[in-house]
Amino acid sequence: MNAQDETKRVAIACQGGGSHTAFTAGVLKGLLRNNQLEGYEIVGLSGTSGGAVCALLAWYALLDGDGERAAELLDTFWEDNSATSPQEMLANYWTLWASKVQDFLVTPAVSPYSNYFSVLGLDEFRRMLKRRVDFQKIQVQPEGSYPMLLVGAVDVLSGEFRAFNSQRERISAEMILASAAIPTLFRSVQVGKGTYWDGLFSQNPPVKELVDVRPDEIWVIQINPKKYEDEPKTVAEIADRRNELSGNLSLYQELRFIEKIDQMLEDGLLPRDGKYKQIVVRIIELSRSRFSRFLGIASKLNRDPRFIKNLISHGEARAEEFLIALAFEDAWRSRDYEAMMGFFAGDTELVSSKPFPDGGVYRGKEEIHTFLQKHMGEDIRIDLTRKQVARNRVAWTGRVYLNEDPADWAEGSVDAEFRNRKIKTLRLGTEA
Repeated sequence: MNAQDETKRVAIACQGGGSHTAFTAGVLKGLLRNNQLEGYEIVGLSGTSGGAVCALLAWYALLDGDGERAAELLDTFWEDNSATSPQEMLANYWTLWASKVQDFLVTPAVSPYSNYFSVLGLDEFRRMLKRRVDFQKIQVQPEGSYPMLLVGAVDVLSGEFRAFNSQRERISAEMILASAAIPTLFRSVQVGKGTYWDGLFSQNPPVKELVDVRPDEIWVIQINPKKYEDEPKTVAEIADRRNELSGNLSLYQELRFIEKIDQMLEDGLLPRDGKYKQIVVRIIELSRSRFSRFLGIASKLNRDPRFIKNLISHGEARAEEFLIALAFEDAWRSRDYEAMMGFFAGDTELVSSKPFPDGGVYRGKEEIHTFLQKHMGEDIRIDLTRKQVARNRVAWTGRVYLNEDPADWAEGSVDAEFRNRKIKTLRLGTEA
């Protein structure tokens, strides 16, 4: 899968988002099982809230190099977290109903400090973690051992963001609980001298510290959508979108910093043999338009087993598509046109428009093969200083070289839509 036949170092960052984080579990399952990542070494994992739980379980298994065990732990945790008993199903129904009617009725807000069930909930959460992770065996990781784990939280009193680091401290169940302590549901969690709330209020997920393990690539599993189809109008929708935007704010600031360093290295403004190295950023986002069920604010609290399984399945499908896109990119970068053609279906359309050359629609393998040989890899190259995004489709930023002068180029989007493991449409133009 690696065009240069060398092992690439990858760090994976897992965003949190309530029950929607089951999608993250599905993506990790799809990436880690069956030796899917041959040619890649996972050197770091980070997560916040539910993302921290998924990152923990994957990290714990990968310490022994066991991707299949990681998939098993993720599966069993989310099965355990699903509402399966009659009492749990009734409580889940009531929670969803209460969340949906808050736009029409004034419902009383109850502090978790006045609600004993918040303590029971946190205790059960702790037991679910300890069923799968032997925290007593976890020690501070020796220098040079991988993967590293980062868990995001925020200190309620000092206001400081915190990323618990497995290479500096022993990872404990309390650290994971601190990252997932949603203040409207749970009491704060004490870790050492700190008093912590859900890391969704800080780094969601931690990315900056992942640079310390010198990855070649950072893959972000993103729950909160960057783009929103309709204007939020209800109280619940407005609150939900506000929280999504605030959660994405720190993430995109950190990713933008990495992209800026990449661009400065590409332009020769920073030495390549110095402190900084190029890091390719890739994002796998939960696709609301392609998920078969409704995803509103209430669904972040939905523990219905079918809903959870659907999210996991969606994550696995997105991971498979992501890996196919990686393989297509490798063929593109190595200018292996025959390999590239293997990714196209018989009825694929290739659509080229400005700033890309030879604008028009190309159908059939012969027309597409001619276009690829003429332009892809020579005139049109991937800009690795810009992130690759797998959302509704998979999009790269492409550079179009207009003549033999390497400084004379234009920028556009290369956008692939997949169907049954093949590219259905490849669009080259100005918008993703």
